Amino acid sequence: MNRRRLSALVILAAATASEPAGGATLVLGERERQEALQVGQRSVTSETFGQEWRVVSGSGESVTVITPFHRLALAARNAAFKSEPLKPQEQQRMLQEVKDRLRFQVELHGRREDFARYYKALLLVGDRAIEAAFEQCDRTALRQSNGTYLARCEYWFPTKDLKGTARLSLVVRDSDGQPVARFPIDLGQMR
Repeated sequence: MNRRRLSALVILAAATASEPAGGATLVLGERERQEALQVGQRSVTSETFGQEWRVVSGSGESVTVITPFHRLALAARNAAFKSEPLKPQEQQRMLQEVKDRLRFQVELHGRREDFARYYKALLLVGDRAIEAAFEQCDRTALRQSNGTYLARCEYWFPTKDLKGTARLSLVVRDSDGQPVARFPIDLGQMR
């Protein structure tokens, strides 16, 4: 292989290394773990880090999908900001934390400080509805400068019947079971 062609392949590989490749990896192998660490370490100069895992609705509400890759890349990014290595035991702890789970961090707006207190979520995958294994919402939302309130909710779902390329919807419901927010999520566009 000539030098010019080899250089072109190296440049192409580097350009695509930070792009999602084939969908979310719900269980990281050694290669994916190393890639997540590299993506996180390199991201300290990037203002756009994390956008591939974030979905924003038209009303400004958002959800961040925490895949194992994202969890490890974010930890590596934070460690790089402090000029510290991410220790192997910390990596293992983080991956154990998200093992068999897909985590969603949701930011919602409301008119009262306790509006999200009893919100629950469903994950719709095709014609199946998956209940959250863990739910936690702010009991007291943060007052915003415009007079509304911002609540942060966290929902964890089992990954047993999920594929890393699935298109799904996260539906947040009030205490009466009525939908208050819906986020379309394409795991195929994430790592």
